[in-house]
Amino acid sequence: MAAYRDIKQLYIGGKWVQAQHYTKLHSPYTEEVIAKVPAASKEEVNQAVEAAFKTRTVMAKMPAHQRAAILEKVVSLLETNADQAAETIALEAAKPIAAAKREIVRTIQTYKFAAEEAKRIHGETLSLDAAPGGENKLAYTTREPIGVIGAITPFNFPMNLVAHKLGPAIASGNTVVLKPASQTPLSAFFIGKLFEEAGLPKGALNIVTGSGRDVGDQIVTDPRISMITFTGSPEVGIGIRNKAGLKRITLELGSNSALIIDEGTDIEKILPRCMMGAFDFQGQVCISLQRIYVHESLYEPFVEKFVEAASRLKIGDPLHPATDISALISKKDIERTMGWIEEAKQAGATVATGGFTQGNALLPTVILNADSKLKVSCQEVFAPIVLINKVSSIKEAISQVNDSRYGLQAGIYTNDLQAALNAADELHVGGVMINDIPTFRVDHMPYGGVKESGMGREGIKYAVEEMTELKLVVINRNGPK
Repeated sequence: MAAYRDIKQLYIGGKWVQAQHYTKLHSPYTEEVIAKVPAASKEEVNQAVEAAFKTRTVMAKMPAHQRAAILEKVVSLLETNADQAAETIALEAAKPIAAAKREIVRTIQTYKFAAEEAKRIHGETLSLDAAPGGENKLAYTTREPIGVIGAITPFNFPMNLVAHKLGPAIASGNTVVLKPASQTPLSAFFIGKLFEEAGLPKGALNIVTGSGRDVGDQIVTDPRISMITFTGSPEVGIGIRNKAGLKRITLELGSNSALIIDEGTDIEKILPRCMMGAFDFQGQVCISLQRIYVHESLYEPFVEKFVEAASRLKIGDPLHPATDISALISKKDIERTMGWIEEAKQAGATVATGGFTQGNALLPTVILNADSKLKVSCQEVFAPIVLINKVSSIKEAISQVNDSRYGLQAGIYTNDLQAALNAADELHVGGVMINDIPTFRVDHMPYGGVKESGMGREGIKYAVEEMTELKLVVINRNGPK
């Protein structure tokens, strides 16, 4: 790990810049210092924004094939350095190395999609004679880059969720000021070096680290920035929306994603998917499977098999290939989740397995018969905790799923086509996964939620639309008069 014990620099205007102030970055698993990371000052953030603002015309005029070539080069470099990238994630986020490697595979796909989308950003033609006065007039639309994008990213997918912001931004000819999560800046610096090597114009990408209260707020309120794209908590997202004024905003916020299991479902077949959905990266996934509603005919055998499988998961060092569960991102999250578990127990819920810690790791925890008003049920737990409740019908399950302030994704397993289609209509979420868990995501699909789960959509094509302005051009074919 010695290679990581160094002093990082800000990336401003195409240069790696020593910062005025630094903070220590600790491993969530061992708690040892793994790097010293810049805490950007107001002036340093200002320099990053100014560099992006000055470079915006360079990026806007860059041909699509050049933007695509830069992204394709990043793909090639990331493929070459995939193992080091995965180790960086495992070290700073305590993501088990197997999961970190899967994230790198997805990140590569995300940049590939971005390279492809760079070549197919287009508008449409309109015949205006559908309206009186539009005779002999032709119109077409174009999409132009919005300018400078402020990207604020979370810790849980420090490579791929950065890619979901950088990829479409670069593809559509924008410049970026990136503020990664305080716990996972190493991944952002890593990808910054790859973009530098790939030939991205100086100033097109700027990376500033520091607290959300200081660095994040300055980015959100700076008038030179035209759009904010943020992934994080609803509380912070609502604050961003209130401060951003007329900026374009995409917010990917919280969730407490649910799964419905209908009668007649083969529980042996779906069990591995449910385990992955609930416990991958310690449940620290925006669409982690938090609530499961099982038809009463399957409830007892499903609980038995799920609890048994959860108790077999291996706890340990994120860099060990056999590890399934490692440390939560911070001690504060350990304290929070243990408090929520205790609240559930006091309210009469049953902890079927887990419910205690091993070092900085919370063991996979299964809670039965939890009231919908408990924190573990109605808030985003972001930990390896899953609730299993019994229902008598799909209708009851849909009602329980919708009884939430969130609405990102939901899933349903059923052999009844009518039940599946009804669920698709009635579930108040951004995405319904039929015969799969709500944790399913591939990187080119539209992704986003309703209610307090956010606004706008990611998925490269859809993010490009968010990051561009629509311009209308009308041609009077009658000529000047």
